[in-house]
Amino acid sequence: MAEQESLPLAGKRAVITGASKGIGRSIARAYARSGADIVAVGRATGELETLAEEVRALGSRYLPLVCDVTDAEQVQAMAARTLEEYGGVEILVNNAGMAASHKFSDHPDELWHQIIATNLTSVYYVTKAFTPAMIEQGAGRIIMIASVAAKAGGRYIAAYTASKHGVLGLTRALASELVGSNITVNAICPGYVDTPMTQASIENITNHTFMSAERARETLERTNPQGRLIAPEEVANVALFLALDASGGITGQAINVDGGALMY
Repeated sequence: MAEQESLPLAGKRAVITGASKGIGRSIARAYARSGADIVAVGRATGELETLAEEVRALGSRYLPLVCDVTDAEQVQAMAARTLEEYGGVEILVNNAGMAASHKFSDHPDELWHQIIATNLTSVYYVTKAFTPAMIEQGAGRIIMIASVAAKAGGRYIAAYTASKHGVLGLTRALASELVGSNITVNAICPGYVDTPMTQASIENITNHTFMSAERARETLERTNPQGRLIAPEEVANVALFLALDASGGITGQAINVDGGALMY
């Protein structure tokens, strides 16, 4: 292993929500390999503990924090514990989220509120909790894991689309507001990624149609012109670049990782 000082994120402290699985877990690994100390936020204690073994084996400090990011008080407690333990945070990745679909004509209000709370309001809570410390230290990287649904709509995903459009709007507003404090704010917009969340989407399709799981997966793969699901490591690679000092001139952007499905 290279000396810690030679790693591009050596000395950086990173908070990642939704870190226990999928994209968040891949980002935590990528950051740890690059020398960052990790605060992994999630709701699955067991999965956060298994991630601990991987991160610590790479020589990084690791702080697992169980937190429901839709709860403002829990978020404040999580941020306070993080700042107490690590003294500051240079990188914040808002990755926690959920996906669900329903036709709009009889869309359950409860599902609407749940998706907006999980995908958008949580991002507001978490970012608000860490921004003052970033402003005080005069540096920061805020990275939102959005979706191609932040840029384009689709059938049966009204709430999901609205929540991700909101994340992108918040990204652009904060990029403008925080630029004077040397804080960049960017979004990553993946297509369907090969994660447990997409597997849940496949199961939802099979439960509501006559498709087999194999055909449902192929249907999602065809949304990508490359004919495949995106690997979570591909999203993590973009998140790593946006955390580097070399990306300091990039802010207010929404970077697609979708095999060319959207070219704007």
